[in-house]
Amino acid sequence: MLVPIKDIKIRKRVRKDLGNLDDLKESLRLYGLMNPITINKKYELIAGERRLQAAKLLNWTNINANIIENMSEADTLEMELEENNQRKEFTDAELMEGYKRLQRLRHPNIFYRIYLFFKHLFEKIRDFFDKPVKK
Repeated sequence: MLVPIKDIKIRKRVRKDLGNLDDLKESLRLYGLMNPITINKKYELIAGERRLQAAKLLNWTNINANIIENMSEADTLEMELEENNQRKEFTDAELMEGYKRLQRLRHPNIFYRIYLFFKHLFEKIRDFFDKPVKK
């Protein structure tokens, strides 16, 4: 659900240090919000303060949010802790492999470009022959 950022209230939070938000802000600018923040029905933030603050830095007026109803204060605190605790960073090897794959996709070698050329050519030929004949 899209909600006005100005209506979201931030109560006492476990996380005190939001860290540098520049990378997150750039990610939001390039790709948008991939994971909605979580609020309760009173529009009190449960999870996603870093995303919310980065959106504010981008001067967004609305943000996508999941609204949770009928949760106790203990439940909402548990959700905040769980959301932040269950994330797992990439290992160095996973991150390196991901960037290698990205590099190959963005800057393919000549053999891969030739392969893509013929792949697209055959797809166009297939699509041409798969079109229904107009009468």
